[in-house]
Amino acid sequence: MATFGVRGMSQPLGIRVCCCRVCTCINFGFVLSRIGLLKLMQLGLAMLCEGLLIRYGIPYADSIGQALTSFLATTGHCFTTTGILLICYAFSDKSYNLIRQSLFETLFNGLASCMYFSSASYMGFACVVWLHPQFLVRPGFWAYPAMTACYYMGYAAGILHALDAFLAFRHFRGAR
Repeated sequence: MATFGVRGMSQPLGIRVCCCRVCTCINFGFVLSRIGLLKLMQLGLAMLCEGLLIRYGIPYADSIGQALTSFLATTGHCFTTTGILLICYAFSDKSYNLIRQSLFETLFNGLASCMYFSSASYMGFACVVWLHPQFLVRPGFWAYPAMTACYYMGYAAGILHALDAFLAFRHFRGAR
């Protein structure tokens, strides 16, 4: 069982199949660590937001306006960068040590947190002002509940990125 801490380095790499190990290049100890689970939650929220925005937001882009574009840009940027970092960290322990202790991880997560908070606030304003009145008069208007859930998840993703920025800053300053 993986230790739920900073890094489970004593664990064997890969997947055990009968008497041998396959995929030994993947470090599942990182994926099950605190930082790995945090990155997976960030990816999951970004995927859910992106799916809701594309499925329910794009047909009503004229009503939502720039809030949709802002939120799509935020989720796309954060999903891509977090996914690349997760892949790098899962395949290379050296990458984890080099990137995590650099200023990049702190700045990226701090900027991602600010972007999520600002775009979620803008989406919340658009939902209340433009989508809620349509929801009250049009039966089956699912854009309002979907966009409301989307901006709530945006606030949650902003909190996760802020927590990750704090942990990365502590790692940057030398506290492991």
